[in-house]
Amino acid sequence: MVVSHLPSGFLLILSLFAVLVSGSRRTLPIIPFDEGYTQLFGDDNLVIHKDGKKVHLSLDERTGSGFVSQDLYLHGYFSASIKLPADYTAGVVVAFYMSNGDMFEKNHDEIDFEFLGNIRGKDWRIQTNIYGNGSTNVGREERYSLWFDPSDDFHQYSILWTDSQIIFYVDNVPIREVKRTVSMGGDFPSKSMSLYATIWDGSDWATNGGKYRVNYKYAPYVTEFSDFVLHGCAVDPIEQISKCDMAQSSQAIPTGVNPLQRIKMDNFRTKYMTYSYCYDKARYKVPPSECVINHQEAERLKSFDPVTFGGGRRHRGKHHRRSRSSHAEAISI
Repeated sequence: MVVSHLPSGFLLILSLFAVLVSGSRRTLPIIPFDEGYTQLFGDDNLVIHKDGKKVHLSLDERTGSGFVSQDLYLHGYFSASIKLPADYTAGVVVAFYMSNGDMFEKNHDEIDFEFLGNIRGKDWRIQTNIYGNGSTNVGREERYSLWFDPSDDFHQYSILWTDSQIIFYVDNVPIREVKRTVSMGGDFPSKSMSLYATIWDGSDWATNGGKYRVNYKYAPYVTEFSDFVLHGCAVDPIEQISKCDMAQSSQAIPTGVNPLQRIKMDNFRTKYMTYSYCYDKARYKVPPSECVINHQEAERLKSFDPVTFGGGRRHRGKHHRRSRSSHAEAISI
């Protein structure tokens, strides 16, 4: 196979996919914090541990905190292990995301992992979201529960971004796949972005639409990050020119989630997805054009929330909350 005429960025993606699909994600280099990131805000609310491989961010009444990648990237695989705050975390938002909002104020791109805190006794929730070319008028949110308590220990959260698809992973399990379609046009993220991590006060919306706010009696809220992976195509911020080295691999690779991964993803989504914009009939009378409707997902969400997903009246009834042990058993993947 002759590949010398292909752009270096495309070759990097081929090489990247070959690594990922082979199941060798752990072979990607883990870098010290100072090699890939710099502090964004928060003064001494960001603390780098002595080994340089772990960072904690905290939120108190004075400020939140955050960091940002030193480079811009156009496509790649980006990952960190994260441990979230415990106990009462209503209104607290921890985010691990890509954005170019500082460069493109009115037409920015964004790929988000957002962790939405909760009142004591209720699970943390994950939200993923995607914006392209400033398409914030169409929220592409999905929300999920988890099969573990993310405040007990570190878990890996990862984003794979190519010119044709975006995949979100939790502990190497794909939980969401977004394929680029012609109908999306510029709504698919296509400009170089930085990687961010932040903790901040989202009282106005994060927990039950703002019903429960951050209670600073429980501050500081501390989240920890480690196992940093920035495996992508770095871009010159001024000239927007790729600095990728020529990739050597010419191995043929699959073009999407492989069959085993798809089983795992479908299993996760069946058990733990609690919201998807594609099925939100209160917001969209007709699903956005890129949505691929899964009728099993549609029926499950409709039974979960008939007002949002079915357009009917909400029936009052008892909701039986599954135990954490049943979560662990159900997601044996």
